Amino acid sequence: MKTALLPLTVLSLAAGPAASQTAFSLPTALRVLHRVNPVLSYTGWLNIALAVLALALLPLDHRLVTGALVWLKPLKFALSIAAFAFTLGWLLADLPAPAQRSVQLISWGVALSMLVEQAVIFAQAARGTTSHYNNSTGFDAVLFGLMGVFIAVNTLMSAWALFLAWRYQPFGPASYAWGVRLGLLVFLVGSVLGGFMIHNQQHTVGAADGGPGLPGLGWSTRAGDLRIAHFLGMHALQALPLLGWALSRWAPQQATGLTWAGAAVYAGAVAGLFALALAGRPLWAA
Repeated sequence: MKTALLPLTVLSLAAGPAASQTAFSLPTALRVLHRVNPVLSYTGWLNIALAVLALALLPLDHRLVTGALVWLKPLKFALSIAAFAFTLGWLLADLPAPAQRSVQLISWGVALSMLVEQAVIFAQAARGTTSHYNNSTGFDAVLFGLMGVFIAVNTLMSAWALFLAWRYQPFGPASYAWGVRLGLLVFLVGSVLGGFMIHNQQHTVGAADGGPGLPGLGWSTRAGDLRIAHFLGMHALQALPLLGWALSRWAPQQATGLTWAGAAVYAGAVAGLFALALAGRPLWAA
């Protein structure tokens, strides 16, 4: 990047506890993120706008798709992708200068992948049909196939980011650096679980997709649901770097070991939820 990077974690640590509530506020963080990685910043803000659009359409369009209001899925995906884009941009900004050329390429690959995925999800919602696992017509199959290609691209970009985080030491305490690496690793496991759902052509085990589910989330309350392990795995990208950063302040002497232990527990929870879904058992029975 042409402008000098201001590593985001270093900015946070240098600001100190008092500044975390004043100078280093969320608006400050978002402004810095936009300067160091405008591609992923714009991707995040675009999905915030899409979330607002889906939220506005939710009470106006009462059509149901697999038992849920048609705009609920686009809303959830927009919020999830916004969190992903902002977080990945933040983490990649903490890599040193030699990695930043690769960071730019990763950012463009992720942005394009998310744009294609959201275009398909919103287009299919507007048509009143499903976006995932939809091969009911040739057109639907092409859209689902296109989405699958770019999901694979996004997974490759994430694997590249993991490689960079392992090759280069991210700025900040050692426990934070390990949180970044382990978070990306578990995130990739969550991505593979998404691929398993595509191979399975549905996310429910032991019943058809749709039917009774947890309010807002839609996770099945009568059968196994692979989305739960997928969800937890994907959000390791936020949880484990945050854990490493927090431990560097709360228990600096043991922070690295505790970060590894936390990552092991987190990965075990993902594995347990995946096994529960494969057994056809819901997380919460109705």
